[in-house]
Amino acid sequence: MLLREEVQLLRRIPYFAKVDPCRLKLLAFASSRVSYDANQELFHQGDAGDCAYVLLSGSADILMEAPDGEVKIGEVKGDCIVGEVCLLCDGVRTATVRSTTPVEALKICKDAFSKVLIDPGVTREVTRAFAEQLHRTTSELDRTRAGQRQLVN
Repeated sequence: MLLREEVQLLRRIPYFAKVDPCRLKLLAFASSRVSYDANQELFHQGDAGDCAYVLLSGSADILMEAPDGEVKIGEVKGDCIVGEVCLLCDGVRTATVRSTTPVEALKICKDAFSKVLIDPGVTREVTRAFAEQLHRTTSELDRTRAGQRQLVN
């Protein structure tokens, strides 16, 4: 894949949609391309997080540990990002991501991402996109909890 194509792909990710193309070129250049076979973990819940993955192709399940085993909480397909929280926060992975088909991805390391965030405009846009994602996730969680309460009553 050409650098220009990787920049176009990154632009389709909401976090990077309004980022200057020169900054996206820097990010794409600093990223590495990785491949996973079906049923391979991109990362595991509880592991330290130092990178995110932009899926170029394929699909993966998002899984969380539960007392009676793993629970699938979502799935992702090409043109999306996973593991992005660790780009802004130090901490451990909150879920496991396992490929369900062969996956091609761009691996974005925290250091490369931090260099792009030097630009205040980039920081503002990325923060806005993260806040919107957090709002959507919180709303989904609230709806799920409300549904569970109705089932109990």
